[in-house]
Amino acid sequence: MQRFSVSGMTCAACSAHVEKAVAAVAGVKEVSVSLLTNSMGVEFTAPATPQTICAAVEAAGYGARPEQEAAPSASAAREALEDHETPRLRQRLIASVCLLLPLMYVSMGHVMWGWPVGAFLSDNPLAIGLYELLLTGVVMVINQRFFISGFQSLVHGAPNMDTLVALGSGAAFVYSAAALFAMCDAMWAGHPEHAMHYLHEFYFESAAMILTLITVGKMLEAASKGKTTNAIKSLMDLAPKTAHLLRAGQEVTVPVEEVKPGDSFVVRPGESIPVDGEVMAGESAVNEAALTGESLPVDKAPGDTVSAATLNQNGFLTCSATRVGSDTTLSQIIDMVENAAATKAPIAKVADKVSGVFVPAVIGIALVTGTVWALAGESFGFALARAISVLVISCPCALGLATPVAIMVGSGMGAKNGILFKTAAALEAAGKTDIVVLDKTGTVTEGAPRVTDLCPAEGVWETELLAAAASLEEKSEHPLARAILDRVQENGFPYETAAEFRALPGNGVEGALAAGKAYGGNAALMQKLGLLTPQMQQTGETLAGEGKTPLYFAVGGRLLGIVAVADVVKPDSADAIRELKNMGVQVVMLTGDNRRTATAIGRQVGLENVVADVLPGGKEAVVRRLSEYGRTAMVGDGINDAPALTRADTGIAIGAGADVALDAADVVLMKSSLRDVSAAIRLSRQVLRNIHENLFWAFFYNCIGIPLAAGVLIPAFGLQLNPMFGAAAMSLSSFCVVTNALRLNLLDVRGTRHDAHKAAVALPDFWSAAENGAAPACPRMPKETDQANPAERPESIQKTEEKMMTKTLHIEGMMCAHCVAHVKQALEALHVQAEVNLENGTAVVSGETLPENEALQKAVLDAGYTVTMIDG
Repeated sequence: MQRFSVSGMTCAACSAHVEKAVAAVAGVKEVSVSLLTNSMGVEFTAPATPQTICAAVEAAGYGARPEQEAAPSASAAREALEDHETPRLRQRLIASVCLLLPLMYVSMGHVMWGWPVGAFLSDNPLAIGLYELLLTGVVMVINQRFFISGFQSLVHGAPNMDTLVALGSGAAFVYSAAALFAMCDAMWAGHPEHAMHYLHEFYFESAAMILTLITVGKMLEAASKGKTTNAIKSLMDLAPKTAHLLRAGQEVTVPVEEVKPGDSFVVRPGESIPVDGEVMAGESAVNEAALTGESLPVDKAPGDTVSAATLNQNGFLTCSATRVGSDTTLSQIIDMVENAAATKAPIAKVADKVSGVFVPAVIGIALVTGTVWALAGESFGFALARAISVLVISCPCALGLATPVAIMVGSGMGAKNGILFKTAAALEAAGKTDIVVLDKTGTVTEGAPRVTDLCPAEGVWETELLAAAASLEEKSEHPLARAILDRVQENGFPYETAAEFRALPGNGVEGALAAGKAYGGNAALMQKLGLLTPQMQQTGETLAGEGKTPLYFAVGGRLLGIVAVADVVKPDSADAIRELKNMGVQVVMLTGDNRRTATAIGRQVGLENVVADVLPGGKEAVVRRLSEYGRTAMVGDGINDAPALTRADTGIAIGAGADVALDAADVVLMKSSLRDVSAAIRLSRQVLRNIHENLFWAFFYNCIGIPLAAGVLIPAFGLQLNPMFGAAAMSLSSFCVVTNALRLNLLDVRGTRHDAHKAAVALPDFWSAAENGAAPACPRMPKETDQANPAERPESIQKTEEKMMTKTLHIEGMMCAHCVAHVKQALEALHVQAEVNLENGTAVVSGETLPENEALQKAVLDAGYTVTMIDG
């Protein structure tokens, strides 16, 4: 989608007309015009070109130009967000008020209440009329933009709000000028006594007051609209303007725009990092709150990545630039927020349709109003006043701004808290989520194994157990070995290196230590060695029931104890899931792990809906099935979960870090905190509520104001609306809408005080993991439960399975769930689907085409395991 800058739009009717004109161009597939940002996004193919699109906009009476392809400089981008409209409107307003005050003093104060004036005007109605004509004319010249825009739009057949203002104030001026000429005629005819009568037919002050009050409203609206980009501007202000490069061993300070990928730069304590890069030397804590909203600093060491606009706190860093200009994380965040503001949410469609016909309808109502009152016997001046009131009280801008200002403020608030909505539709959809689907690994859990429990045997110290484990695992390539070594390094105590190290496929490892022969592995190995005690066996089974992998270690013929390793749950996962439930959202966890591990994780975080043994290709099918029961949001890492993220109504990529441009995701969370999911839904709900409030006010205001201005209450209550009060109401309507949207800046996106609970959607029983270890019946590929109940499977899965080829690999060396994951990852790198069974020691690979047996064997061997036989 190409972006265009559009000039000349002043209200929702303008944006609707531009959108209609561009949509009529051959080759244009989609167009979205934003009144808030004065921009337009167009998706088109041949024969449409940027030139033909701009020509269509110009033919409609507006201006357009393609936004430059090259990224603007930081200063130019910052300047583009500045509020240039408010200062201009303020100057117009000051000049208008300076002329309006003496005009009102004479027209209202002197004529109606007898306030004193100079001898030239006293008892001289013609001089008073000329005085009012002159001052009003100057006010109209100062505010000529209303007339130029209004009548140009009228000529092009697309009247807008300026047309209403121009017609209202213009009609008052023309009628008053006609009355002035009639006064002159009466005086020249020798009837000066009739002249005073015409003074009460003048509406000069109404014409000037209308223009001035509308300018007041426009200025307040522009000032408020300028504040909607404060979040983006604050991000831009954090980025330094210069960078300290290392060139030929010398430090050189250059503008940040001159930094190129590969350049080395240094960052001192207290300085902001100028571009995205990789730490080459030095260590420090970096505050990334500007991008992620996380107040706690993140430790950085050589090899770690750093992002532009983050603050280096206490160390000296030497970095290599990796992404500069528009490629930095900061630039992508800003671009994403701007794109969200430039797109339209589905909720805005009703307002857009109304805005397209609003102004012509109001002009028609004004004509009918004036005609009816004239036919009812009222004077022409009275009928004209009613028609003018209808014109100037009507406000299409409030309708047009109701949605985009809330979207802009909401997306800006999200960006400040590390929550990025790619489009306005994504921001709306997130708030309507009924079901959140969580991928277990890396989302609910940390995604890396850690030591969770140390269970030494009687008479054995924990340090002795850990030292023996580290000695054996130091040379092991098993996925769990790293977890044990990390734990030992954290504690900082020494351990000896095992001699005669040897892997025991399917059981564990062995080696020689000073204290004797050492073994590490599963319960079967200890049983074979005759070292497993009933107490330790029971402890191991309990740990396994909690989803952990128990590793037994023995030295010199003595069992030292058990080291339990698991992919641990994130600290905030349980709180986040509880928040989602309290918000009326059903939460489902998907995992490729076995049922026992998945159920144990589910219990830890308070989840009843757990679907285990799901292959990567099966996640999309589960999400599709869940979509039948409500709007779904899939939360994953944005890479392996891409099909499921795309299938969900809202795809949420968690822990994106610097990679914010994930194509499969609609919402990108910078941090790995699961609480940001509930924060995103909470923010979206508040934005939707704000939009509903704005739309209600816009419709309510016009539905009440227009009849009141037309005089429907005059017969019953004698209540009539002066055109000046109508203009005042119009000037405040848009201001109220924008100000209401700015209240979103006060929202605490992670606060739960105002969470509105709604009834959760009902899920069928087969989505919940049954208690006591019963398997959940869910659409997986391929599973025995599915083969027994083919009618329960989506048709697309059945067709896919019919085309699948399969091979079964018999594998030695797998000991735990992490071995299973390691083998699965190695096989799926060959672009096949793999289902690995630890108990049987097999892996079933499937696909429309399969690699040769040698390639499969090599993949498993490279992963550290052995294929003994291949069937199929």
